[in-house]
Amino acid sequence: MESNMDDEVVSGDGGPGRRRRVHGLLKMYYGLNEEGKDSQEPESLDPCDINGPHFDPEHYLNKLRRECSLAELMDQETLMVKQIRSLDSDMQTLVYENYNKFISATDTIRKMKNDFKKMEDEMDCLSANMAAITEFSASISGTLQDQHAQITKLSGVHTLLRKLQFLFELPARLNKCLELQAYAQAVSSHRRARCVLQQYSHLPSFKGIQDDCHAIMDKLAQELRQKFRDGGTSAKDLSQCVELLLQLDEPAEELCDKFLSHARSRLESDLQGLEAEIRPYPVSAVKDAPAHRLSTTAGATSPTHNSPRTSALPSPSSNTDILEFIDRGCNEFVSSLCLVITSYQELFINHAQTGELASKNIPQMANGKLHAFVDDLAARYFSLVERRIQEEKGVGDNSLLVRALDRFHRRLQAVAKLLPGSAVPHKGTEIVVRAATERVKQYLSALQSFYMDSLTDVRQALATPRLSVAGASGTGGGLLHGGLASGRDAPNSLPELLSSLSALILNQIKSVLASVHLFTAKDITFSNKPYFKGEFCSQGVRESLVVNFIKFVCQSSRQFCESAGDKGGSTPPALLLLLSRLCLDYETSTISYILTLTDEQFLVQHHSPVTPVTTLCAEAREAAQKLLNHYVKVQGLIISQMLRKSVETRDWVNTIEPRNVRAVMKRVVEDTTSIDVQVGLLYEEGVRKAHSSDSSKRTFSVYSSSRQQARYAASYTPSAPMDTNLLSNIHKLFSERIDIFSSVEFNKVSVMTGIIKISLKTFLECVRLRTFGRYGLQQIQVDCHYLQMYLWRFVSDENLVHFLLDEIVGSSAHRCLDPAPMEQSVIEVICERG
Repeated sequence: MESNMDDEVVSGDGGPGRRRRVHGLLKMYYGLNEEGKDSQEPESLDPCDINGPHFDPEHYLNKLRRECSLAELMDQETLMVKQIRSLDSDMQTLVYENYNKFISATDTIRKMKNDFKKMEDEMDCLSANMAAITEFSASISGTLQDQHAQITKLSGVHTLLRKLQFLFELPARLNKCLELQAYAQAVSSHRRARCVLQQYSHLPSFKGIQDDCHAIMDKLAQELRQKFRDGGTSAKDLSQCVELLLQLDEPAEELCDKFLSHARSRLESDLQGLEAEIRPYPVSAVKDAPAHRLSTTAGATSPTHNSPRTSALPSPSSNTDILEFIDRGCNEFVSSLCLVITSYQELFINHAQTGELASKNIPQMANGKLHAFVDDLAARYFSLVERRIQEEKGVGDNSLLVRALDRFHRRLQAVAKLLPGSAVPHKGTEIVVRAATERVKQYLSALQSFYMDSLTDVRQALATPRLSVAGASGTGGGLLHGGLASGRDAPNSLPELLSSLSALILNQIKSVLASVHLFTAKDITFSNKPYFKGEFCSQGVRESLVVNFIKFVCQSSRQFCESAGDKGGSTPPALLLLLSRLCLDYETSTISYILTLTDEQFLVQHHSPVTPVTTLCAEAREAAQKLLNHYVKVQGLIISQMLRKSVETRDWVNTIEPRNVRAVMKRVVEDTTSIDVQVGLLYEEGVRKAHSSDSSKRTFSVYSSSRQQARYAASYTPSAPMDTNLLSNIHKLFSERIDIFSSVEFNKVSVMTGIIKISLKTFLECVRLRTFGRYGLQQIQVDCHYLQMYLWRFVSDENLVHFLLDEIVGSSAHRCLDPAPMEQSVIEVICERG
């Protein structure tokens, strides 16, 4: 109530200062601290403390009279009167506001008094009843005390008679159980009486009962052995049979062997059923089956439905797929094996550790036999599983194989829990890892086959007569059989052909990565295991699949540079150019994109050494450089072959006076123009040196009639052959050396410069092997001037063309029997007319 009064004071009207003061005064009056408990502070001993218990009014008044003036005394009186009135007012307010509570408290106290009085009466009554019960119980105990011992004796005699009755009825009971095949009840009854019969076997009556029981139990044991050997019962009945034989003191090792032998026959029948589903695949069918291909992704670059690319190796087991096979193996063999392990452990290991069998050291022996048994049968099962997995050659749908491996891995975890320390789960995991690795190898082989087939399609497209390269002669893109778009959507230029080929290969890589990614799905149990995911993603997918395929692209492209023959074998030059650009694109962007995609999709952690991107890019650039150099060599040799034949098949001594440019020179210019257009479709222009304004009409110094006459008159007299050679050699010393077969840069100008250098160098060497007459020299002049008119615009430095052509004319003059050069004006007329 006091706390309620305090609450009411706090909640009453007035300012917060007044409420705090009233609250403090009340607490001070009741001696409470802030928590509402009695204050433990020491009491004030000051007699002038008006709020203290030792307050002395007289002493207080005397102190005030001594220390205060009259005005201060009047103020103190006024203040004290106000405090007294305030306290009286607060007390009245508290009483008024808590009147109902006071009334309720009074009623409650009155009611409690009445209830306690009634309770006291009931407790007195209960105490009287307990005293009466105690007295009555003592009376009964006194009355029956004499008969208690007699009753106990009679109860013991009755128990003994019941036991004797059980012993005398035991043979009949055992026979009845034997007839009803209640073997467990018979063994239990015999075990209960065996010790008693053994203890009193010296008495004839007990000896007879014991002999009868032994004969009956021998017969029962024989029936149990026969039942165990027949093996026609369920696993539960078999377990009960073994348990009963162990209770009849049968040798545990012999029972273990018999139990495992019986279980082996049942499990081997499951294995035979699985083996029957794995039919040997006919050799002829394997030879006739088309090479399996990757199904191309849908889209603009997908093959037509008639494409042989969609053919896949048929599954050898057409009746059941891999998932059904694994399901059957798990539901039949693995489930039965787990049941055998559980029953065996319960009988020979767990049960043998308690009771009478604990001292016979059975668990160690039984555990060794169980491990050998499980390892043997599991090895056969794993062999069948691996054989069936090896038959999965098609690389179209990967989901069945992944689900089958997941189910296989899940069920083997049950064996790991039932048989700790067994090597079965580890070997099963190795099968899963090998299957995934082999699948990656199959995808790599399929990607490689797909790439080579795509290149074959490109070759066919390049060889199609209808194709053209933006007006150039037969070196553009076009119809790709199966691999690229066909019909009206066929690529009509090298850039489109390159784009289609690159997109098709990239889509195949993405498709393969999507299929392989199923092995790392979150719902696959083995995907998150450290022994699988890290190694599989890093070494399996990234290195064995993606990196090896990129290396294969570079290596197979470089093999086109190893073709024999002057013309580069059967490889079309346009294919070399296209592959060089493909490898260059791989070096600049594609390799980085593919590896980044792989790392992000498979969360590759580079714990083990992996091939860096820079190494692959360097290999791709090297392949691109080699292909482009080979392209320059092949194209240069093609033009060189025309020039060589044109020089070797002509009689330069007895030829007629030139009236036209030879047709082969026109063909050289046409082919060079075609090559320039072809290279320009895939490579940028490049940097040229500044050309002079009259480059197309530039003349050679040896063409000048007056200088030529004087030079040749002095050079070709019989008295000065050494002087001519000396002048020629001095001229070469001060000329810039030209490297004919140097590496070219990745631009059109550099490529064309390399081709023209090879062509003109061949022309020069062929000229040096021939002897010329007057008109032969003049024909060479006309041809070289014609080449100068057109070839200067293709090279990076026109001085290079001028120098080589100058060498050709000079060499012809040195080999001429009658060096009489043609007038420059006549040469220009002939070339313009040609």
